[in-house]
Amino acid sequence: MRLFAIRTTRTPGIEFARAITPPFIWAGLYKRLVIKDIPDADRYKPHYQPWRAKWFVDLYESISPYTVVPIERAWTIWQMASQACSLEGELLEAGVFQGGTAKMLRRIAEEHKKQLRLFDSFEGMKVADAEHDRHASGDFADTSLEGVQKVVGTGDFIHFHKGWIPDTFVGLEDKKICFAHIDLDLYQGVKDTLEYVYPRMPAGGAIISDDYGLASCPGARRAVDEFFEGKPEKPLALLTGQVLVIKL
Repeated sequence: MRLFAIRTTRTPGIEFARAITPPFIWAGLYKRLVIKDIPDADRYKPHYQPWRAKWFVDLYESISPYTVVPIERAWTIWQMASQACSLEGELLEAGVFQGGTAKMLRRIAEEHKKQLRLFDSFEGMKVADAEHDRHASGDFADTSLEGVQKVVGTGDFIHFHKGWIPDTFVGLEDKKICFAHIDLDLYQGVKDTLEYVYPRMPAGGAIISDDYGLASCPGARRAVDEFFEGKPEKPLALLTGQVLVIKL
């Protein structure tokens, strides 16, 4: 049976109906009455979620065993890295862990003929600063350079920089960076990476700090806020917990 359609949630009586309807029942009614036959209706949960496209779900499933980044945050990385590839410069990831998002960035780099630089100790976290951070020394130690290389693959356009930031930036002063994904969790690592990336990024380049809004990583947010204080860019906090900065 084909039910009538509700054009918007501002239709008279709709808010009252929602208020008195159990959530699990309302979810089904919303799908049948409001979403109904909208193009790509299966991607509304309840709002449009482009990462539910089959091609991206398939891509995410291929990297999910090697990352703690959920699919909606992976989509943000994918979109902004893809956009930044129209600019001069390399792709950078600081904080690789087991290589899940790096594997995704490899696909973008290969498609756009970009260099990809991956920075990590590949042995877990250094001693954290108790004043800023909540993580402990040795967190995320279940990784290795060899293991990540098996996940990401190798090639002359992929560069693995094993060691501690900012030491691993030495010798790369002449590089330009169009996109940076910073997933370091800790205050000092995030701050040091921003200090390296920012002056080497062209206008329109994108920086994503993955941990900005997470309660487990208050140091990451403090590092971003302090770094961009007084600069023209305004960090945009996302509902995913990430923060996005577009270089001006």
